[in-house]
Amino acid sequence: MSFDWAGLMRLGITRLRLRPAEFWALTPVELLMMLGLAGSDAPMARARLVELAAEYPDEKEI
Repeated sequence: MSFDWAGLMRLGITRLRLRPAEFWALTPVELLMMLGLAGSDAPMARARLVELAAEYPDEKEI
């Protein structure tokens, strides 16, 4: 699979307002998902969000 890096960078910087370092820190899949060009068309359900929040809490218990 080839990528139009110039086009993707233009979209990342203009549409997503990423800084170049932020753009290059993303994987191609992350970038395509942020641009809405990859991934599921279905929105995440509340139940999945709750699962992810439990699995990756913002604060760790001490």
